[in-house]
Amino acid sequence: MKCKICSTIIEGRSDKLFCSVKCKNYYHLNLRKATNIEVKFIDTILHRNRSILLEIMGKRKHQKKIHRIVLEKKKFNFKYHTHININSKGKTYFFVYDFAWMKFSNDEVLIIRNKNKSV
Repeated sequence: MKCKICSTIIEGRSDKLFCSVKCKNYYHLNLRKATNIEVKFIDTILHRNRSILLEIMGKRKHQKKIHRIVLEKKKFNFKYHTHININSKGKTYFFVYDFAWMKFSNDEVLIIRNKNKSV
């Protein structure tokens, strides 16, 4: 078997992936770097989405229905959310941390603040 980094033939155990500690460390360091770059990119989008929802909701409101275009104009990214919840009626709620939104067929969006969280 060959090393994943330098393609040197590996001696020893049959399940070894790297020829040396140097190659192993190089591999894992670069894997962490790539992961951190992607995580930072996604986290930036999630934080921006939450900020947009907070701006629309204000500090006191717990629920508000708005037109989808309002979120689109503020560059809200509907593809990114922290989790999804489907209620007993089959309605899907998309969450960004402590806020949720639900899409309606008539281009309206219901925004809900999780009551257990504080701003």
